[in-house]
Amino acid sequence: MKYVILLGDGMADYEIPDLGGKTPLEYADTPNMDFLASQGEIGMARTVPEGFPPGSDVANLSVMGYDPRKYYTGRSPLEAVSMGVKLGNNDAAFRCNLVTLSENDDYKNKIMVDYSADEITTAESSELIKKINVDLGTDVLNFHAGFGFRHLLTWRGGPTGGKLTPPHDISGKSIKGHLPDGEGSDTLGHLMRESYDILHNHQVNRKRKESGLRPANSIWFWGQGKKPAIEKFHNKYGLSGSVVSAVDLIKGIGICAGLDVVKVENVTGTIHTNYRGKVHAALDELKSGKDFVYVHVEAPDAAAHRGEIDTKVAAIEMVDQVLGQLLDGLKAFNSYKIMLLPDHRTPLSTMTHSSEPVPFAIFKCCSQNNGKVSGRLYSEKSAAYSGFMIQEGHRLMDYFIRGSLPVTGV
Repeated sequence: MKYVILLGDGMADYEIPDLGGKTPLEYADTPNMDFLASQGEIGMARTVPEGFPPGSDVANLSVMGYDPRKYYTGRSPLEAVSMGVKLGNNDAAFRCNLVTLSENDDYKNKIMVDYSADEITTAESSELIKKINVDLGTDVLNFHAGFGFRHLLTWRGGPTGGKLTPPHDISGKSIKGHLPDGEGSDTLGHLMRESYDILHNHQVNRKRKESGLRPANSIWFWGQGKKPAIEKFHNKYGLSGSVVSAVDLIKGIGICAGLDVVKVENVTGTIHTNYRGKVHAALDELKSGKDFVYVHVEAPDAAAHRGEIDTKVAAIEMVDQVLGQLLDGLKAFNSYKIMLLPDHRTPLSTMTHSSEPVPFAIFKCCSQNNGKVSGRLYSEKSAAYSGFMIQEGHRLMDYFIRGSLPVTGV
């Protein structure tokens, strides 16, 4: 048996007046998703436990079968693993976004114009982070270049108890009241203020502005945490597997779980990505003998964070194309199961994550046990109407692989 999970990051949403009162999932043209819903079974899963932030770190841990209440230590340490950055047991890691802040007023009164600096390229951002590390790095504080706008600060023996705000939570808002607070805030706030003076007139940003692009004129810290320790996926489920993703967070979870990370050229984390390459990579892993592949597509989440309705719909339709190509390729195997779901909702109305349950659909090839319902569509509403709810999202993997749940997991 081969197992595939296709995760469309942030696909789930709320009903939108501009889409005729439909959610983007309902509005988009998704024949392959609807095939899974009508020929398989659907339900809802609560991937974010009560009291946890509705981030992709928490939600993807759940989907991967790991209870965040046991395994979650913060987002950035997982990204550090993917980047090959080694953390000591007492070291702190922080996500370091390159963002666009308004250029007027003093620092504390600036506006968060863009949490991704117009999706700055890795080549440009690496040059900026290198400059930041030269000017602001120390024996204790080190900046590490990552992917696109996503970078890392490591703080030897640093604190993780401060209050930090994800920049995508305050798009278009004043940063006043959202600057670092609590443990370590003096150091982190100083670094952010100093970064503006270093970056706002850097040659990379001058060229970006000349090209009509937003400058990456400040760093922004969030997602702090300590070194994680995650049980190996093979030990939990007896399966070998791989992860296909453009995002360091997902790759980091996979590495910690003992899964192989497959490199695919020209993946971006946006709608302009090499999704066919992801499909080919996933199928090649299965053909080479792997039992399980986790395919992650970031584009719906990225569009929702920017409040772009049409782009989110198009991103969902791209996920549907990925699903269609996976289904075609899986025909080469005698038996397989595939599950489709988002990790969390990213409503366009708020442009940030929410913690409500998300819809999943599971299809098992050549099985008489699929819950076939002719004409059933894949959507938040249909999945909720099914009446099947998994309250502890980390148990969804048990259900997907083993076909059953402990009584306490439903």
